Amino acid sequence: MAIHVHVRDAAGSHSICPVRYGDVTKKIAEATTLRIQVSTEAAGIFDVPAQYECLSRLADTEASVSLREISRSPEMFEKTYSMAEKRRVDIQHILYDADEVTALLQKFDKGEIPEQNRRAIFVLGRYAQKQRSSIADLTAFLDSMGDNQLRWSVCAFGQAEHDCLLAALELGGHARIGFENNCLAPDGQVFDSNEASVAAFVDRAAKAGFSPVRGAL
Repeated sequence: MAIHVHVRDAAGSHSICPVRYGDVTKKIAEATTLRIQVSTEAAGIFDVPAQYECLSRLADTEASVSLREISRSPEMFEKTYSMAEKRRVDIQHILYDADEVTALLQKFDKGEIPEQNRRAIFVLGRYAQKQRSSIADLTAFLDSMGDNQLRWSVCAFGQAEHDCLLAALELGGHARIGFENNCLAPDGQVFDSNEASVAAFVDRAAKAGFSPVRGAL
């Protein structure tokens, strides 16, 4: 298990401020020994230099990075991964479609991304109608991955989130769950809290023979 974290600015907008991340991760670390992963998603607001600045202020932690976003600046691509490697920042790649899986694997083959960053999260339903994911969305990602070694996880938008995450576990992947993507139970009811959603999924996964394991996302 690990904790995925987003921060917001004083106005409540998406932020990748390293100072804010430093403050919140310190408080989380005081309460738990779980690994912490911060998000560097640009969200249409930040450019690659801003993402680089965020990563450059982190150390001995994890960060999720959108491959399509970090690829916007080819001149900073190698610099970003080199810096992250020196600062021991483990990167998990955010992938939105099957073509991005192929692109990521090609970059590993070319040595453009260090092998220790051979991790990805498949995002289901982000660009679907009404952001509704389905288990079938996984097929294209897995077909693109083929027999290549990749530590992969899934997050899913919409009411089918829990169904998609359980399918990921059954297919050998990992799961990220939370209100960032969905607040509805499989029956359409709204969960009272993020905690309630996580607890419900852990219970469902346990009945299917799975249990949480500490470690990288």
